[in-house]
Amino acid sequence: MLKYDPKTVEPKWQKRWAQEKVDQVDLAGAKKPFYNLMMFPYPSAEGLHVGNLFAFVGSDIQGRYRRLLGYDVFEPMGFDAFGMHSEKFALKNNRHPAEMVPKNIERFRETQLKKVGLSLDWSHQVDTTSPEYYRWTQWMFVTLFKNGLAYRKTGPVNWCPGCKTVLAAEQVIDGACERCASVVGKKEMAQWYFKTTAFAQELLEALDDLDWSERTKIAQRNWIGRSFGAELTFATENNGPALTVFTTRPDTIFGATYMVVAPEHPILKTLVTPDRLSEVTAYQKAAASLSELDRQTENREKTGVFTGAFALNPANQRKIPIWVADYVLAGYGTGLVMAVPAHDQRDYDFAKKFDLPIIQVVALDSGEDLTTKAYEGDGPLINSGPFDGLMAKSAGAEAIVASLAPSGLAKKTVNYRLRDWCVSRQRYWGPPIPIVYCPKCGPVPVPEKDLPVLLPYLADYKPDGSGLSPLARSPEFLKTACPECGSPAERETDVSDNFLCSAWYFYRYPSTQFDDRPFDPELTKKWLPVDLYVGGNEHAVLHLLYSRWLCRALNQAGFIDFAEPYKRFVAHGMIVRDGAKMSKSWGNIINPDSYIAEFGADAFRVYLMFMGAYLEGGDFRDGGVKAMKSFLDRLAAAVAPEGVALDPNPPTDPETLYWLNSTIKTVGNDILRFSYNTALARIMELVNHVTKNQIQNRIIAEALVRLLAPFAPHLAEELWESLGGRFSVFAQGWPTYDEAATQRPEVEYVVQVNGKVRGRLSLAKGLTAEEIEPLALANPGVQKWLADKTLVRKIFVPDKLINLVVK
Repeated sequence: MLKYDPKTVEPKWQKRWAQEKVDQVDLAGAKKPFYNLMMFPYPSAEGLHVGNLFAFVGSDIQGRYRRLLGYDVFEPMGFDAFGMHSEKFALKNNRHPAEMVPKNIERFRETQLKKVGLSLDWSHQVDTTSPEYYRWTQWMFVTLFKNGLAYRKTGPVNWCPGCKTVLAAEQVIDGACERCASVVGKKEMAQWYFKTTAFAQELLEALDDLDWSERTKIAQRNWIGRSFGAELTFATENNGPALTVFTTRPDTIFGATYMVVAPEHPILKTLVTPDRLSEVTAYQKAAASLSELDRQTENREKTGVFTGAFALNPANQRKIPIWVADYVLAGYGTGLVMAVPAHDQRDYDFAKKFDLPIIQVVALDSGEDLTTKAYEGDGPLINSGPFDGLMAKSAGAEAIVASLAPSGLAKKTVNYRLRDWCVSRQRYWGPPIPIVYCPKCGPVPVPEKDLPVLLPYLADYKPDGSGLSPLARSPEFLKTACPECGSPAERETDVSDNFLCSAWYFYRYPSTQFDDRPFDPELTKKWLPVDLYVGGNEHAVLHLLYSRWLCRALNQAGFIDFAEPYKRFVAHGMIVRDGAKMSKSWGNIINPDSYIAEFGADAFRVYLMFMGAYLEGGDFRDGGVKAMKSFLDRLAAAVAPEGVALDPNPPTDPETLYWLNSTIKTVGNDILRFSYNTALARIMELVNHVTKNQIQNRIIAEALVRLLAPFAPHLAEELWESLGGRFSVFAQGWPTYDEAATQRPEVEYVVQVNGKVRGRLSLAKGLTAEEIEPLALANPGVQKWLADKTLVRKIFVPDKLINLVVK
């Protein structure tokens, strides 16, 4: 019997794969390309955790299966090594990221990733901290700038006091920093932005046709957040500035009794009257200390201050007061709101608090009133002049907008929740933004021939919270000459968000051999878009949305001929341990190294895929890996029994043919739908059938090895070699099946009632008593003998009879 000894088997095949370069593909000559992409990790000092391997193994199974189907599979790997995660860990441990990160990468690659049996092409590795890589990240920035998709502006930004840097809106989760959980506040700063909103409609509408996990598409739809409505313009007293609001309920304009301006809105300073200035200024200061989440909390008591100014309702010329209140955000719509307290709950609460008028303009449904809450439903308009009687949300809205449009006071519009991507970071560990500030020429992009702008080694790289990057403290870096006129100038000292590094890394993989272009046009056309991308749904509105946006930007600029980066995206589930979410603070993080050392990578791989549905996640139990090691030992014994010559002839037993052919079909289908646990369960059933019936057949053994190969590649190679097969098992093709034999052979079941034959059933062989009983009870010939009787017990003989005992 062949013994599965991972300590000898796995290093043997890892060495052979590397020597034979089996995981490298001829990118230019590939006849049947399949780009299998997994999300590259950031190389933390703690090493890979079990969640990484759960994701990687699930992706690798797809790549190995495609190789068995005859595809030229490209499965590269790299490291997302820039960013706050690496910098903060280095600071915490009094180390420098430039020295720490390369060591972490080496550990990830040599002691973990290469030990797990992943079919990775290391000849195309990328490292986002390498100047050879971030040269092209900076080229991306310059390209976006030249195409009008990157701009700098001063305004309120999300500021993390813990990380001491600006965050993009997508990096603020429930009002807190996604990295350190500090409460995020607002700060007025000049920052660089990418125009993600330029493609908002395209990004949203394209989701309908994407072959992506539905929960990921839902997250992106919600984040982009399209709203249909109208922009309405209100004049202000004494020839003050016109105020334009976005509203989804233009039908309620006759019920607008006040207006609200966001505290951070720049127009506020032109509205406030002198006698209200000190109170408004104090309110603005207080609001600046609150997170957007705090301000938007539903049950929070409303606060606000009257500005002293008044606006004119364009529908009826009624004078209404203008307030400043923190429940309105400058970043949504226009940062101004027409308040209709009768038909909006937030406005209702505010009006009640400050004793402002509440005018009903929509007829209420039966049983509704305005004594305790607003009515936000539909109904005929009332108190709305010539529009009374029209249904508010449909004909009423249309008519009111149409009446104001000729005067330029209303227009239909679409609003998006999506905001432009703030990419400036006041940290050290990132690619410097390639912009030079010249007193004569203004912001000038660094020419391509001068890229990369190298990140200098700074011994003191700790951010000081001043709002300036540590690079600003380096005169050697800061001072330069203008690329256009040669005058003394200064470099931009912020670095770019590391999500820019990861938004394009998959373009680079096939083209790492080129140093004169970010991606080769011919190879890009051959291999992209990515065929299959597997990763976590937590990146739905960060990496996945940014990379979709950048793809459209590159497409618009003429660099690529496709608008979506991935043909298919699959979101894997999340692992818990003994029913609890894993956390360092709880001490239940799983280190895969110890399990692999004891039981082998293949047993660990198989357990990760068997413990639960891959798309949902699973509950890790310590005994599970050992159990999978035992299963692999049993499979090895069934495939290569000691001292036995396997029968080379095709099996003829109908039941065995059923198990063989149906298993080949089922496992292939299950792999394609990522149902790895059911695929493995089916392989186990075939092994049980072979073992129980002492089947020693070469054709079955070879099929079993190839079925196992995507899940346990080391053992599959060893078993294939023991069967006399040519290297490698992954070059031998996926086993074929006979469709007719995938249907179980039928047998005749006798149905007895109290020992007497009352019916017969032709059913599939191998059914259980629980499966047969309802069929027997439903048989017309049997039912008349059961009338007015009670079933007391049943006697079942597999594949022969069921006897129903009644009285």
